[in-house]
Amino acid sequence: MAFRAFFALPAESFRNSEGQHTNAVHGFTSMLINLMRDQKPTHVAVAFDVSDETTHRKAEYSEYKGGRNETPSEFRGQIDLIKRVMQALGIRTLELPGYEADDILATLASQGADAGMDVYLVSGDRDTFQLVNDHVSVLYPRKGVSDIPCMDAAAIEEKYLVPPARYPDLAALVGESADNLPGVPGVGPKTAAKWIAQYDGLEGVLAHASEIKGKAGESLRENVEAVERNRRLNRLITDLELPLALDELASPEPDTAAIESLFDELEFKNLRARVYEIFATEPEATGTEVFEVPEYTRPDEAELPAALARLASAAGEVPVAVAIRAEQAGERQEATGVALASHGVAVFVAVDGVFPAPLAEWLADAEVPKAIHEYKESAKALRALGVELEGVVDDVSISGYLIEPDRRSYALGDLAQHHLDIQLGPAPASGQLALSLGGDDEIAAALVREAAVVRALSADFAPLLAEVGAASLLAEMELPLARVLLDMEWAGIAVSKEQIDALMDDLGRASEEAAERAYAAIGHEVNLGSPKQLQTVLFDELELPKTKKIKTGYTTDAASLKDLLDKTGHPFLEGLMAHRESSKLRQMVETLKKSVTSDARIHTTYAQNIAATGRLSSNNPNLQNIPIRSEEGRRVRDVFVVGEGYESLLSADYSQIEMRIMAHLSNDAGLIQAYREGEDLHRFVGSRIFHVAPADVTPEMRAKVKAMSYGLAYGLTSFGLSKQLDISVDEARTLMKDYFDRFGGVRDYLRGVVEQARKDGYTSTIFGRRRYLPDLNSTDRARREVAERVALNSPIQGSAADIIKLAMLGVEHELEARGLASRLLLQIHDELVVEVAPGEEAAVRDVVVERMGSAAELSVPLDVQVGVGRTWNEAGH
Repeated sequence: MAFRAFFALPAESFRNSEGQHTNAVHGFTSMLINLMRDQKPTHVAVAFDVSDETTHRKAEYSEYKGGRNETPSEFRGQIDLIKRVMQALGIRTLELPGYEADDILATLASQGADAGMDVYLVSGDRDTFQLVNDHVSVLYPRKGVSDIPCMDAAAIEEKYLVPPARYPDLAALVGESADNLPGVPGVGPKTAAKWIAQYDGLEGVLAHASEIKGKAGESLRENVEAVERNRRLNRLITDLELPLALDELASPEPDTAAIESLFDELEFKNLRARVYEIFATEPEATGTEVFEVPEYTRPDEAELPAALARLASAAGEVPVAVAIRAEQAGERQEATGVALASHGVAVFVAVDGVFPAPLAEWLADAEVPKAIHEYKESAKALRALGVELEGVVDDVSISGYLIEPDRRSYALGDLAQHHLDIQLGPAPASGQLALSLGGDDEIAAALVREAAVVRALSADFAPLLAEVGAASLLAEMELPLARVLLDMEWAGIAVSKEQIDALMDDLGRASEEAAERAYAAIGHEVNLGSPKQLQTVLFDELELPKTKKIKTGYTTDAASLKDLLDKTGHPFLEGLMAHRESSKLRQMVETLKKSVTSDARIHTTYAQNIAATGRLSSNNPNLQNIPIRSEEGRRVRDVFVVGEGYESLLSADYSQIEMRIMAHLSNDAGLIQAYREGEDLHRFVGSRIFHVAPADVTPEMRAKVKAMSYGLAYGLTSFGLSKQLDISVDEARTLMKDYFDRFGGVRDYLRGVVEQARKDGYTSTIFGRRRYLPDLNSTDRARREVAERVALNSPIQGSAADIIKLAMLGVEHELEARGLASRLLLQIHDELVVEVAPGEEAAVRDVVVERMGSAAELSVPLDVQVGVGRTWNEAGH
């Protein structure tokens, strides 16, 4: 069932930030809790085969289950994760050396039936059909792990024309390809079922084999031994001595703390809520309590100054906490309520469209330290009413991230549960806030509770931030950056409606034309989005070389088809790939169009606590996934234009920043020399590896060096390099050896960084941003190797993320200091986009180059490339 789950969910869409694939775990767990919801079992167990053990079936027939494809590498390691999930759910797991999981199910079915239970077996192996009787049914997957109908005796007899007890007889005659058990040649299910009925089972069929006429009878007589062997092997064992008694499988009780920790590690967002619902439990079952609402007052505007003074005097060393209630008002959220909490003092203020002046002044006072959760969103809701939020010294959604950058959620309730072992309690009711100063009691209480939890978290986080060396990152980088991002999100970037409409039309036409070219190449139409139909065209009709074997045939994913196109140049593939690319791009442009607001601008949202490396992420819409190098990507960037009242867009980005960081961290003399002398790095490296003059480095040599140089920081192996460059493994191995022989500093750094992280338990960027990697010492090889790759690239990726953040702070500060009207709009990877006010281009160029170039002191210079134009594309360089 885990293997079915693996193929039911795309591996590329299910992996955590450390690269661990989780599709089999997610699919299996989701299937199981759905079954528990529907069947409501009193007893549950999960049985596993024992890997690398010789079963009694294999001992008798060495070809048993032979010929199966190699287990996909993405699947390896997920079985152990499934077992960990089962343990967290309180579900017992069983495995026995020498026996298969189905033997364990058969034994449990026998025990359950004897105890008068109704037993449901969930298995993708038809051998379990032999166990079906009045007490036992099989839930057999028809498709993936979501369509799992019940096979009772009537269903089995209707489908296979034999009763369940005779199904193994049928399988013995027909064979079972999944188990590599060949049947009687020329004998299909209908013939076998007829014989079984006529002669009262397999024993009768074999006893009367000499009487059966024709080729089928002759074939049977020639294969009697194989049939008898098949029947011995497909007989499930119902009397194993199991390590657990039936009553030990009753009423599984989840360990909510283990679920929280493990689901954070796996980065499962939605499953935990479904788990708690199915098990009728909540995280408070671990002993946590709902956080009580502190006593609070509701001062009117005249009473506010005194109330605010009481909050300040009671604060002590922990900042006053702020919680904002917001409601949708047109395209923006507007603040409708404010709660403040200090030590033993709390205040709630309802906002009815007119913001109380004393509170507005207090919120805007930069000298009053405040703590909040999700500063940017709250600040935008206040700004919608003309109120600024200053003096924020802690955003617990960010400080929680700095303490544990690999958690999936930094929602206030999750942080409270994880760090304080308390429940946040019910959320404020939806709907408009009552427009009286009295407010709504439920909303007021909930918002005050949120503020009090924020204050408790802020107090709890202060020593933890110091412990992980992140206090300065919060104060000097992340919080100032949040203010810069607030201004960028508020400003947005202008979009040309005419150009976006024209591009959508062009892409629609290009998609249709590409489809027509594909149809013309084969002489008929086909559903280009159907993998099954594509398999028929490619491998049956056109007889092209087979791609990677998968459960449903041969893969038609993009990488495999591109490889097939490179090998064959077939016009059908050319049309198909062009159609896919145009359709995908049109969907992206359509998403952008839907995101344009009434001011003709797109306002993306930046998250500071998504990527564990420290990189910012863009969403709603995601502007970081627009292709950079392709012509189509440039056309998408052309729809982003300079806004009214501004003169141009300026784009600036770092050249090879990750390789420059590699040179700095490794202290390799050769790389440092190349950058200090302004050399083309990849040409410089190529000349030394291939022992030729720099001028004689061919484009092919340079491409190989570039791929390897970047790949080494991500744990690239000689096999990976060979696949990437389409060269032999030996050539790739030689290339890497020559590289390391010439650049020993890089070799020593890459070896040392993992070993140091293994000792410390974490990696660190140049600026002290840590990433803890407990799996570096795991006994599970797959998990350990993932952690090792993360240890290799986190210091480089994280340092690059820190540098661009410092550059943003520097640019924003200098623009304000010089009184320039130009403004920072976007940060995309290593690129900044500035909207330039009339007459300020030269000054802005100076600011950007100087501030980006001096964002960090490395042993090599930071090279900044700048372009200017009316559109984002024109500003490219």
